[in-house]
Amino acid sequence: MEVAGPNADQIQYWNEVAGPKWVALDDIISAQIRPLGALAMDRAGIAAGERVLDVGCGMGETTLELGRRVGPGGSVVGVDVSAPMLERARAAALAAGAANVAFESADAQTTSLPGPFDALYSRFGVMFFAEPEAAFANLRRALRVGARLAFVCWRALQENPWLLVPATTAARHLAVPQPDPHAPGPFAFADAARVRGLLERAGFTRVEHEPVDQELSVAGGRSLDGAVDLLMQLGPASAALRAAQAGPELVERVRADLREAIAPFDGPGGVRMGSAVWIVTASAG
Repeated sequence: MEVAGPNADQIQYWNEVAGPKWVALDDIISAQIRPLGALAMDRAGIAAGERVLDVGCGMGETTLELGRRVGPGGSVVGVDVSAPMLERARAAALAAGAANVAFESADAQTTSLPGPFDALYSRFGVMFFAEPEAAFANLRRALRVGARLAFVCWRALQENPWLLVPATTAARHLAVPQPDPHAPGPFAFADAARVRGLLERAGFTRVEHEPVDQELSVAGGRSLDGAVDLLMQLGPASAALRAAQAGPELVERVRADLREAIAPFDGPGGVRMGSAVWIVTASAG
């Protein structure tokens, strides 16, 4: 899609940097975050015959599961800005014969979406808006009155050992960027009071934050080296190395230290580390 509008930086990032990387790591990432996404989907109370909007649908795993839950009498629209991820999503839907799902290449902050929907769902896909209040107001317009919202988002970095340990490891070798905590990014919705205000001003009511602390299977239960590879490609360590334009020698030093740091978390089921999320629910007023 065109790299334009208030989310131009995110559109470029998810098409040129993150999108291809996530496609390559699809199976690993999905296995890791699937249990958290399933909790939020359960809270959404999806029923047969409903129309559902999946925001930040990525490679379509959640869209297909929502399609299974609404059944042939319902429908699901997955929305994302990443062309590489949507290509994978459409291929997955075709292979599954999922006739009740569709995908839109669109910026959910600015695009008029084909509502009205009965529910809005997102698995770690709503924290990247440049203007989140405007984005949620736009999404609210796509919902019927009384529709449900349910999404899962990360709490603060300090509460997520699976990301904090790589960040502190990288910080021993190079400067780790300290972005504005409210800037678009994985932790932008860590502040529950702020998010409640954003949603209420956008037209949502009965906003609730459910804290969930759960041991995460890093890299979906793969080997210690597999977990190290994933953490070197995603998250704070990866961002720091990319910002520093780190050479091979520095990358290998960070990798070696990271392997040592997470080795105590390795066991028969792979590397398991703590995670902390919010499951946010609300109603369209």
